[in-house]
Amino acid sequence: MANAAVVFIVDDDDSVRKSLGRVVTAAGYAVEAYASAREFLARPPSTGPCCLVLDVRMPGVTGLDLQRTLASAVHRIPVVFVTGHGDISMSVTALKGGAVDFLTKPFDKTALLDAIARALAKDTRERATEARIGDIQARAKLLTPRERQVFALVVTGMLNKQIAGELGVGEKTVKVHRARVMEKMRAGSVAELVRLADDVGIVVTAA
Repeated sequence: MANAAVVFIVDDDDSVRKSLGRVVTAAGYAVEAYASAREFLARPPSTGPCCLVLDVRMPGVTGLDLQRTLASAVHRIPVVFVTGHGDISMSVTALKGGAVDFLTKPFDKTALLDAIARALAKDTRERATEARIGDIQARAKLLTPRERQVFALVVTGMLNKQIAGELGVGEKTVKVHRARVMEKMRAGSVAELVRLADDVGIVVTAA
């Protein structure tokens, strides 16, 4: 994972950026360093595992400001905060906001690399989950309106005969739609179909 992973460093202190960069590069990670939150936000979107080592106190857009901005992104990059002027209030805010760790300078190199490893592992897991959810959502979009209605009723546990009565169609018609739903959603059983719906929070109404 190390060779493919990127660690972003955002700190307004040039010497700190270089120091952090040396430590992270020596651990085998690719590094991209930025002097401000604005510079970081202007970069192209990340496509692979990554995390952000972020200073708390910076002129203009602070580290906590950047964390709040990133929270609204489609993919949330895991953040490891570093600061030379931290306090309990800051650390609580950062951790409540989802930060992986909050390290106070000077910190042990091992502690930094451990936090980065945890952040990258978190990002890898979340990217895999996002990819899976995106795939399931793409399958659901293949369903016709009638198939979506059948889907909605099948996952409640209704039998074909009950679904036919609910929709005012023949039982054979329901069987055909049900088979197509199973095929398009690539589900081997009703239980699996229910899990697929639950995993992505698909709300399918019969209305």
